[in-house]
Amino acid sequence: MTNPAPIEDVPIGSDGIRLGQFVKFAGLLDSGGNVKEAIIDGYVTVNGEVDRRRGRQLQHGDIVEFEERRVRVCP
Repeated sequence: MTNPAPIEDVPIGSDGIRLGQFVKFAGLLDSGGNVKEAIIDGYVTVNGEVDRRRGRQLQHGDIVEFEERRVRVCP
């Protein structure tokens, strides 16, 4: 059994951010096209659940995971 990846805190400096923006901002992927494909194809999870909406509004404390990285939305 493998241990989950540690959670990295990523401060956004505002009240909220959309999922697609956050994936790119956090450095999980570096191009908008790749972000769109990864989200639509179900490779990105929010709080442990697949969410295929790039425009989903994230809140402080939400944890986004892609491949082996887990990042938390922070103020």
